[in-house]
Parts: sequence; structure tokens; C-alpha cells
Amino acid sequence: MIAQQKCGQSWLRLPHDRRDVARSLRYKALHFVSEGPMTAIKRPRSLTDVVLERLRYDIVSGQFRLGELLSERILAERFGISKSPVREALGQLRIEGLVRVVPQRGAFVFTLSSEGVRQLCEFRRTLEKTSLSLAFEKDQALLARSLRDCVAEMAEARAAGDERRYLDLDSAFHKLIFDLCGNGYLADAYALHAGKIAALRTHLSLLPEHTAKSFAEHGQMAEAIAAGDLTTALAILDLHIGRRETTYEAGVADTGQADPAASETSAAPKRVRRRRVETIA
Repeated sequence: MIAQQKCGQSWLRLPHDRRDVARSLRYKALHFVSEGPMTAIKRPRSLTDVVLERLRYDIVSGQFRLGELLSERILAERFGISKSPVREALGQLRIEGLVRVVPQRGAFVFTLSSEGVRQLCEFRRTLEKTSLSLAFEKDQALLARSLRDCVAEMAEARAAGDERRYLDLDSAFHKLIFDLCGNGYLADAYALHAGKIAALRTHLSLLPEHTAKSFAEHGQMAEAIAAGDLTTALAILDLHIGRRETTYEAGVADTGQADPAASETSAAPKRVRRRRVETIA
């Protein structure tokens, strides 16, 4: 086994057979892993990439409200940069579904109607259940170990009262399924919408009862995989996403109705709150 995945971590190990040797060579080719004196050349990150990462995380972590106006000028002032990188970052976030651009009005953090929530959860069911089955068939032991490790870290975060870390680990739990399924198309399809799913997860964290049930289901899925019971794990995953669908609909219906792109007659959203200047070095 070349790569052993832990929640939020990965490292290389020596290959055990010829197939792993081939995979190791492919990994080195793709990631420019050097075995000699030459070192990898890292492409410097652009301002747009830095702004994109920060804005994405601020939306996912709830720093911006659903439906909130994102002013290019105010964001540029916040980061201490020109508006061009901000504009480019907002364009990428629009592609990811985290931002909606309304002509003549500006960019807003996304919102979802009840129908939008239903479709997103249907999308998750299709991709996650397929990916969980593939990951189970590919390497049950690695999948079980990785999910168990992640649940253990989630338990530690809950015990410490670190809600943000818990939510990040919740997202990492589901990402592990795609990382280990062996199908890049499924992983890419999920990654494109992972930010929106994580943002809604943050929105639901205000409901303690939901979080407790969700945590229990993560543990149950991990234990079912460890026991070799894929059928039970899939049933729990289906229940997990289905219950989130119901809760999402109740929790975001109000913001969905206020979506500035949903109705030209809706009242203009409040301007984005001014935040402390966060200069990008």
C-alpha cells in the first residue's frame, strides 16, 4: 500500500508489490517527487488563489451569512489589495456554486430553496453511496481505519468544544470516501460542490440535536465498514443524508426565499458587514 490516508493527512510508504511500484512511479511523475538531488519546483501562489481560498473558507465557516452581499471594494480593502484578484476569485466561487452574481446588483453568498436542497441531497446520495461501495471493494481495511480515525478526531473536537474543527472533520469524513474510492471522476464531481455542502453543514451546526445525531451516524458507518457490513453502512448513509435533507429544508427555506436572484422584486440584501483589515502578504 503506497498511501495510507488518515483524516486530513496522507504519507508515502514503501510499495509491497509490483502494482504498488507502478502506482508509486505514477505518483512521483504526477507530483514531481524527486529521488535524486533535484528538488521539486513549486509554482508560487497568485493573489487570486490566496483570496479564493480565504473567501471560500469564510463562506463555508459562516463568516458570511447566506445571501449576504459581497462587495468587491470592501473585500479589496479588507485584504489590502486591488479589486482584480477579488473579482477573479468571486468568478471561481460562482462556478463552485458558493456565490451568485446578479446583474446590476453584485455578488451574493448563495442561498438554496427547498427544491435546491432536495436536488443537492439527491446528488450526494448518488455519488456518496456509489463511492462508499467502491472504496469498500477496493480496500475495506484502509477505509475502516481511515473513517475510524476521523471519528476519533471528531470526538476529541466535540469534547474540547471546538465546533469549527468538528465541522471541518465532518467534511473530511465524507471526503475520505471519495479519496479512497479510486474514481477521479466521482471525486471531482463531489469536490465541485463540497464547499456548498460544507456551508450548509455550518448553517445546521446551530441545531445541537442535529449535530449529536450526525456524529452518532458517522460512528455507526465507520463501525459497519469495519465489521464488513456494507449494506448497513449504506443504509445509515442514506438515512444520514435523508435526515439532513429534511433539516436543510426547514433551516434554509427562509434564506432561500430572500435570494436576490430568485425575485427581481425582493428587497435588496443588507450590505456586507465591515470586517477588520486582513492584509495579504
